[in-house]
Amino acid sequence: MTLGQRLLAEFVGTALLLATVVGSGIMGVNLSDGSDGLALLANAAATAGMLYVLIVVFGPVSGAHFNPAVTLAMLFRGALHKRDAAAYIAVQIVAAVAGVLLAHAMFDLPLWQPGSHVRSGMPQWLSEGVATFGLLSTILIGARHRPAALPALVASYIFAAYWFTASTSFANPAVTLARSLTQSFAGIRPEDVAGFVLAQLAGMIAALWFAALLRTSNADEAGPSQDPKRSNADTP
Repeated sequence: MTLGQRLLAEFVGTALLLATVVGSGIMGVNLSDGSDGLALLANAAATAGMLYVLIVVFGPVSGAHFNPAVTLAMLFRGALHKRDAAAYIAVQIVAAVAGVLLAHAMFDLPLWQPGSHVRSGMPQWLSEGVATFGLLSTILIGARHRPAALPALVASYIFAAYWFTASTSFANPAVTLARSLTQSFAGIRPEDVAGFVLAQLAGMIAALWFAALLRTSNADEAGPSQDPKRSNADTP
């Protein structure tokens, strides 16, 4: 695939992901008469379902990153050139904002509305670190051992992480930035974005270390008749 084709896939996939995150939150609140629990269930289910579809459809084209943390992880692992990684991240950010605006337009809401949902403090930052660590670990280790199951693994993880993290698992710097532009259920205050992003990057680094540690351990345990590089090769 050309870089242009990959970037187009990243743009459409990221925009649809954000439209789903924000739109399902709006719909969940509308249909549940303001119940946060039901809105969160709708938000988690819609996001997980859309992620599965997007990864299956766009994975063969761009790798289905839709997330600067994933792109940076691929860059650090040598699976992506610096120029391509920079282009991926720029497109992801622009597409994420476009997805939020699209959701607002579909629900006849003001397009620009700075977020007002307070998401700050150590529990929130810890949650984002854990959420991102789990997501990147699922991707890095799952791609090595269960590549065919990766769409279901990622979707299942995100569905669970919506519920077991205090932050509802943003786990994505582009998503975090874009969600600072909505006052809907999915929103976050602009001043809280930096703390989330730093926690997400810390989680990504921890996941890279963890995946590398497991890979080294697997290589050390390979028998004399095995080729460790071959048996532990990452999928493209």
